[in-house]
Amino acid sequence: MTSSTEDIYQLRGPVALAHLILRRFINQGDHVIDATCGNGHDTLLLADLTGKSGRVWAFDIQEEALAATRTRLRQSGVEDRVTLLKAGHETIREFVSELVSAVVFNLGYLPAGDRTIVTRPDTTVTALEQALDLLATGGVVTVAVYPGHDGGLNESRMIESWASGLDAKKFHTWRMGQTNVPSEAPYLVVIQKAN
Repeated sequence: MTSSTEDIYQLRGPVALAHLILRRFINQGDHVIDATCGNGHDTLLLADLTGKSGRVWAFDIQEEALAATRTRLRQSGVEDRVTLLKAGHETIREFVSELVSAVVFNLGYLPAGDRTIVTRPDTTVTALEQALDLLATGGVVTVAVYPGHDGGLNESRMIESWASGLDAKKFHTWRMGQTNVPSEAPYLVVIQKAN
């Protein structure tokens, strides 16, 4: 039996890898967070995975991002599963108090948006710490890291330093990236709360 290219799940870049991992760890009825909703691709996946009985909180500081996400969710009929918040990811704890099974970060700038508006190391690490506080046992945080943009290298270094300092008895941390791309190419950091 042959398969066309469209039938093959492409593991190109950190987002595709994050989605593969999220599909394994998120169940119907779960609560999850999209810490940087951007154009809504991650948010839509989370809404699909958590189903009608689940809940998604999606954060972004740009109205343009929230509008694109809202449109994507509405077109897919899952808008009612998502709470969209015009707020920085460093404010997660102000809006979410429930335990969550996953938190998704897609750092950098809004694709096709203003490239001067980027995630910043200090707010990103604050958000990651809050994400771990809300993470249920066995849950995951995925972080798509983009060292190639202005400020991205500093952000990636801070994230790696922070993640490598987590207690290995409490968290499993991974850095995953393609080996046949330039060293400044995007990669994925995954953190699982240990049982």
